[in-house]
Amino acid sequence: MPSSQHEQIVAMFSTRPISLDASIQDSRAAFEQMAFLFPLPADVRSEPVQAGTARAEWVRVPESRADRTLLYLHGGGYMLGSLNTHRELVARIARSIGASALSVDYRLAPENPFPAAVDDAVAAYRWLLASGIAADSIVIAGDSAGGGLALATLLALRDAGEPLPAACVCLSPWTDLDGTGESAQPGAVADPMIDGKALRATGQIYLGGADARTPLGSPLYGDLAGLPPLLVLVGTREVLLDDSTRLAERARAAGVEVELEVWADLIHVWPIFPDLPESHDALARIAEFAQKQLG
Repeated sequence: MPSSQHEQIVAMFSTRPISLDASIQDSRAAFEQMAFLFPLPADVRSEPVQAGTARAEWVRVPESRADRTLLYLHGGGYMLGSLNTHRELVARIARSIGASALSVDYRLAPENPFPAAVDDAVAAYRWLLASGIAADSIVIAGDSAGGGLALATLLALRDAGEPLPAACVCLSPWTDLDGTGESAQPGAVADPMIDGKALRATGQIYLGGADARTPLGSPLYGDLAGLPPLLVLVGTREVLLDDSTRLAERARAAGVEVELEVWADLIHVWPIFPDLPESHDALARIAEFAQKQLG
């Protein structure tokens, strides 16, 4: 059963339904306000960098080791979100796995449609390699759109013949911009955070006319063979549930090692809320997975 803290968050979002009429500027501003709810601990240090062609920042905590790197891609439907909105979450994940984190401020749609986000994520990864960081010491991760972007980045790197990271962590990833999953259909799931209709519309804006099933936009439809081990966390109270379960099924069929965890009654990207008991449990699982893959 979800914690009382989790249900308080559900109630909060349920009384503030997503507006399909809000401007992109208003939506971005509202998302940025979320950062004020999650103050950074005093021991977190952030440093802006130019990672190849991508803007990014290093996020470090006392537990950060020189031989472990987290490459993080934030969520926000490819139209919202920033380094600011996810800095606290990135710091907690970095602390949990003992890594320095490079968080990527990839270009957003509609100003920069597909494949700009993929290009930026690939550039940031190549910058890490060019900086002398070993591929097998890197964990790539992301939430929601960032989770889908992490997978798309792996596909692009694999196809280019680049060495792949040790592992990938996806939190409620958006893997099907075509929105064909059963959980994404009207009335299928009582998701307090994401509206399926708005999600599909956002996907079309990001794609900018590209095929909704192009693998670098919707990794679910790609050839997943050769990808590194995946950890996928998803809740049953979210529209993107089937984006995770179908991804895991197809990845396993392609020979990829997958750890899929479906958490009963939890909402979209719950680990972003630092005070939830479920968030502490999720980060413990991420740490366990990363330790297993990094050694």
